[in-house]
Amino acid sequence: MSPVQQTFLAANEASEHRPLIITLFALFVLATLGITIWAGRQTKDAADFYAGGRQFSAFQNGLAVSGDYMSAASFLGIAGAIALFGYDGFLYSIGFLVAWLVALLLVAEPLRNSGRYTMGDVLAYRMRQRPVRTAAGTSTIVVSIFYLLAQMAGAGVLVSLLLGITSDAGKILIVALVGLLMIVYVSIGGMKGTTWVQMVKAVLLIGGTILITFLVLLKFNFNISDLLGQAAENSGKGAAFLEPGLQYGATGTSKLDFISLGIALVLGTAGLPHILIRFYTVPDAKAARKSVNWAIGIIGGFYLMTIALGFGAAALISQDEIIASNPSGNTAAPLLALHLGGVDSTWGAILLATISAVAFATILAVVAGLTLASSSSFAHDIYANVIRKGKASGAEEVRAARWATVAIGVVSIGLGALARDLNVAGLVALAFAVAASANLPTILYSLFWKRFTTQGALWSIYGGLIVAVGLVLFSPVVSGDPKAMFPEVDFAWFPLKNPGIISIPFGFLMGWLGTVLSKEEPDAKKYAELEVRSLTGTGAH
Repeated sequence: MSPVQQTFLAANEASEHRPLIITLFALFVLATLGITIWAGRQTKDAADFYAGGRQFSAFQNGLAVSGDYMSAASFLGIAGAIALFGYDGFLYSIGFLVAWLVALLLVAEPLRNSGRYTMGDVLAYRMRQRPVRTAAGTSTIVVSIFYLLAQMAGAGVLVSLLLGITSDAGKILIVALVGLLMIVYVSIGGMKGTTWVQMVKAVLLIGGTILITFLVLLKFNFNISDLLGQAAENSGKGAAFLEPGLQYGATGTSKLDFISLGIALVLGTAGLPHILIRFYTVPDAKAARKSVNWAIGIIGGFYLMTIALGFGAAALISQDEIIASNPSGNTAAPLLALHLGGVDSTWGAILLATISAVAFATILAVVAGLTLASSSSFAHDIYANVIRKGKASGAEEVRAARWATVAIGVVSIGLGALARDLNVAGLVALAFAVAASANLPTILYSLFWKRFTTQGALWSIYGGLIVAVGLVLFSPVVSGDPKAMFPEVDFAWFPLKNPGIISIPFGFLMGWLGTVLSKEEPDAKKYAELEVRSLTGTGAH
């Protein structure tokens, strides 16, 4: 039997159990929709819509932050990357986890003290409102859309596997349905609904991952050495599967790509808009710091378990079967669940449905958080403070945010359809690179550099953004590669798949250059106020 036949057998032998699979899947979706509608009824004003009324405890917010962070990239993309590339795939897990130290030590507490709803609030505190809010809003929307691409791609392959859909038209339709659900979640639930969905989803994802990890280890009598040995043997690559270099060591370019990826992953989290707005949902900075501690613990445990997910898939499923199901390995975790339970058994169908439904809930929760971040930034920064010059009411802001949600959803559906065959962990790494290039330099300079000016902020945001996005457009991610968005054409003159090694230093450089060349005199009094507020919380909203 050919690998392709094996894969479709694995995906479709559960066909007699498909009604059960669809029922379980629908229950997960209906439950999260019910939570959203319940929370939406408690959303009374702009503070509720943007920040959940600042009523969530440190543990609740930590759970929601981890739910926001453990996306389709974590669950599907990393498991697939490990299943195909072994050690090099696990490097994603390390990068995603270490990144939290930057967020905890440099950003979480000062940001919670300094802002109100968005990153633009921090920048506008001591700089010219309209230009910096426009820049912050633009950057937030672009980063969110890059991140949304990964979630949409993950949703497409996941539901296609579950329902046995193989046509491109069917996969595009699934992406569109995810986009519609996302619009409903954010429009109705706001931050309260999104936070509760993320908390529930985090518990489900951790529970599902623990179950699969236990079953994988049980299969190998809890001997990790046997698991790794079987994975190396089954991969067809031998000992090289457990050593660095399978994906990022063949050439000098691939080694540079790895360094670029590592920089983007470690620095990107502290600039991600949907993570930054999470710090505003707690009552004070102490709770913000504690919530990051909770998140690090939960996320750390999860990323350790990705070893069992990825190497378990490599040990129990052939490489050809994984690739035939999805060229980038995004379906490795659901296929592992099916194989652990038995390809043609009811238990296998239940495991597949449960893990797929948890992954789908993961996608819905993350896309809701991303859409909320970008629509909030548009409504609060661009609409209320730039277009309406601070004269918009809270109700008008929320209405603008809901319309922005629809627009962002439509754009994400279109781009997600194009990105459906790319590895979702790689796509998220691009979002990290853009966030670290445009947002992080501006945030750090604004919080810690007394001389930083409006021109420095604008040069940093737009410079980092343009270079990062430009290099991605002319990279093998978009063209010139069999797995690119447009594989049939080649206009990729930039050799790396991640632009971080160039675009992140460029963002910092432009922030410094824009400031030293600026004729604007920084407001020392405003900076002193910001410094006191960011470090002590005095006067924080």
